Amino acid sequence: MESVVGDITEERVDAIVNAANENLVHGGGLALAIVRKGGKVIQEESLKVAPVPTGSAGITGAGSLPCKYVIHAVGPVWRGGDNSEEELLASAVKSALKVAMRASCKSISIPAISCGIFGFPVEKACPIIVNAAYDFVVNEKGNTIELIRFCNLDPKIARLFGEALMGLVNKHLASEVP
Repeated sequence: MESVVGDITEERVDAIVNAANENLVHGGGLALAIVRKGGKVIQEESLKVAPVPTGSAGITGAGSLPCKYVIHAVGPVWRGGDNSEEELLASAVKSALKVAMRASCKSISIPAISCGIFGFPVEKACPIIVNAAYDFVVNEKGNTIELIRFCNLDPKIARLFGEALMGLVNKHLASEVP
């Protein structure tokens, strides 16, 4: 797992994750950027997959993007933190990874799901996303995913992903110290 500053639409991985709404109507934010770069075929395929419940994910082709697939993860809208937002975000990440695994993906790039238009605080979301991905890799039987990249154009968000990864490393190392 690694954190990178970059444009997820340019990632050369098997799949990228789109932060989507339940209807998979890609009218703003990252979703719109993906359709603009990958072509309207992504939106057309998405409408055949929709609806996708919050906390779940669906998959489409990638149009003209350099990846093979776009996995549309539906994270929660932030409503103050008392409406299972953290659990739904973790579920969306794990669902996206499960969909990627079923598509035989070995590499995937994940953005800060729910942090844009949906208003989830990035300081809370980044550790949840990283921990959910780690939990999936460690516990999912038959996992085929070898590389998970946490990708964002904003260096601050990439740094938060990096800090969450370091937190995992430190936690793992601390548990091994006698």
